[in-house]
Amino acid sequence: MLEELRKAVWEANMELPRRNLVTYTWGNVSGIDREKGLIVIKPSGVEYEDLTPEKLVIVDLENHIVEGDLNPSSDTKTHVELYRAFPTLGGIVHTHSPHAVAWAQAGRDIPCYGTTHADYFYGPVPCARSLTAEEVDEDYERNTGKVIIETFTERHLDPKAVPGVICRNHGPFTWGKDAAQAVYHAVVLEEVAKMALDTITIDPATQPAPQHVQDKHYLRKHGPNAYYGQK
Repeated sequence: MLEELRKAVWEANMELPRRNLVTYTWGNVSGIDREKGLIVIKPSGVEYEDLTPEKLVIVDLENHIVEGDLNPSSDTKTHVELYRAFPTLGGIVHTHSPHAVAWAQAGRDIPCYGTTHADYFYGPVPCARSLTAEEVDEDYERNTGKVIIETFTERHLDPKAVPGVICRNHGPFTWGKDAAQAVYHAVVLEEVAKMALDTITIDPATQPAPQHVQDKHYLRKHGPNAYYGQK
């Protein structure tokens, strides 16, 4: 079932260790077939060197296992909530990449200090709030998704324009039109998190890039009159 999507999600998962985004099994990638309403996701706790397309698990949008002999990722409920809330998402990534985690543990948005950030994220990368004790006890993973959704709703953010978030005390989630683009955004997020950390180390009073610069760089790639790259 979903052989092409399985292969694409497996390839995206295998990109995480190649890009130094995960240590041991600290990460996962999923992809969704919107027509069928089915999600392919990494199984929980399986080492990347042991991962094959056949070991990936298929779940539906009610978090029921449809196919697979292994337990899906412990973060599956978070992925499900995001897919349900944001219909433009085709793939989701979660990692514990160290610089993004550092900002998450500090509970701070990642400011847009320059054009590298502005090319991919329209404004700061938001930091979602910590879950309450009640939310953790009730359903930690599902409520992690709900808190991300709450953050985007309250801040009126477009998940296509801001393809990622950091969760306080936890780490980053990124997404895209498919699993491969979600991994791409995970790589970019880690890079801009490192650049931002280096920037405030040099000058803690640094201010975000001027809005007109941010607008120019984001819109030349993603705006209605985008001209970056080849047709």
